[in-house]
Amino acid sequence: MEHVLPLTERGELYAGYSRAVRDLVRPRLLENRLSYRLLGLQSDHGLAMSFGTTTFFEVFDVKQALAHEFKAAWLASNRSVPGWNALPLRAAIGDPFDPQQLLMSPGISTLTIRRDRSDGQHRFVLHERDGGKVADGGGLCHVMPAGEFQPSSVDLADVRNDFSLWRNIMREFSEEFLGNPEHDGSTSRPIDYAHEEPFRSFDRARAEGGLRLWHYGLAMEPLELGAVQMTVAVVDDVVFDRLFADLVDTNDEGRVIGRGGRTDMPFTAEAIDRLGPRLSASALTLLRLGWRDREQLLGD
Repeated sequence: MEHVLPLTERGELYAGYSRAVRDLVRPRLLENRLSYRLLGLQSDHGLAMSFGTTTFFEVFDVKQALAHEFKAAWLASNRSVPGWNALPLRAAIGDPFDPQQLLMSPGISTLTIRRDRSDGQHRFVLHERDGGKVADGGGLCHVMPAGEFQPSSVDLADVRNDFSLWRNIMREFSEEFLGNPEHDGSTSRPIDYAHEEPFRSFDRARAEGGLRLWHYGLAMEPLELGAVQMTVAVVDDVVFDRLFADLVDTNDEGRVIGRGGRTDMPFTAEAIDRLGPRLSASALTLLRLGWRDREQLLGD
């Protein structure tokens, strides 16, 4: 990995990209949090995944090394696709879809659609990530909410209590949509999802059918080989307006993108195509899949 690591001011190799980003880019949000690590998956009868633990920096360092190796080789080959001999790190992985070969901590990206039950003018929420605040994906637009699959702290009770895709999504809704402080385990007890707000209201909306979820599986970001879980949340208009009455314009990671004085975008083929160049690869994929399946997602 030494051939792609950056140098310090003294000409020494950084131990990893996480330290280099901390020293040189200095994003406001860069913490080495505990993350859930994908260990295996089976798709014989639906999608079954097994997890252990890793850290954000361990995964981040691998992804950044792969991305920078590819960029250096691409530039050296006159901006053409480089051969495998110029990509020793990527070649050494073998099968990038095998979690035993590649360290993976698949974050969760959720396309949130406001389902208009009156005239079918459905809309979705889009987020522009601020490069000065985040360590990854700065300047790109992404579906919202999105975040790492992590417990709220390293405490064993939290690791167990937070091991849930839905609870992870709820925490991201709370932080990115409502601007609440990050649930980072700073309290002395596990989060009480059944009774604490806004989680109690999120849970109730889902139980009553006003908020529905789909898991589309995993996708791989091609440049840095970062795995991501793609999910869709469809929220009925009345429920959406109640849950997110205090939807923020900006949050700790960037700003909400809107059109026509709104903080959402029309869920149309035209809007998806127009936004395409600004979107992350996984966001564009998720939007196209959602548009393809719109009758199933938005029907009664």
